[in-house]
Amino acid sequence: MRIGVFGGAFDPPHRGHVALAQAAVAQLGLDQLRVVPTGEPLHKRRTLTEAGHRLAMCELAFADVPQATVDAQEIERGGPSFTADTLEALQREHPGAQLCLLIGQDQAQTLQHWHRASDLARLAIIYVAARPASVGSNAAIDPIQTQKFALQWLHMPAMAQSATDIRHRVAHQQSIETLVTEPVARYIAHHHLYQTP
Repeated sequence: MRIGVFGGAFDPPHRGHVALAQAAVAQLGLDQLRVVPTGEPLHKRRTLTEAGHRLAMCELAFADVPQATVDAQEIERGGPSFTADTLEALQREHPGAQLCLLIGQDQAQTLQHWHRASDLARLAIIYVAARPASVGSNAAIDPIQTQKFALQWLHMPAMAQSATDIRHRVAHQQSIETLVTEPVARYIAHHHLYQTP
């Protein structure tokens, strides 16, 4: 069994996240894709939107990816979120499964600073999806780091969506209809999320 693990704040989940999920399922032959919203991230400078809202938006955003399941374990665990702990929990749940960790190129550049970074390549194959600014410039990641973590590349068109931009647009009454799925846009409007800058 091959299980993809796609973590993030998902504040909110956008079309770029969905495209990455679809590309990973298709290219990696995933039997399951676990979408794992962050509990308490150590690296975020701002307070995340309440976990219940982020979970609900993920359920809506990834509903059309049949292999995707929203996994609340990092939120339910409490305390800081660490990817290594999540991967170990999935290994215990599915002994013998091949885990595939999906990250963006921005995350890959800081991988050596992650909690228990040396365990990550042992626990999962790490696949990196390029961000728009890095199209054609995979050299932005240190080749030594690429070798150390045995990084693999996920081939997908670079998507320009950014959760930061979406929150900014909502706060300034600008349209987000091309950036998030329609159910997510409805949810954001209904719950009055992101309305203050």
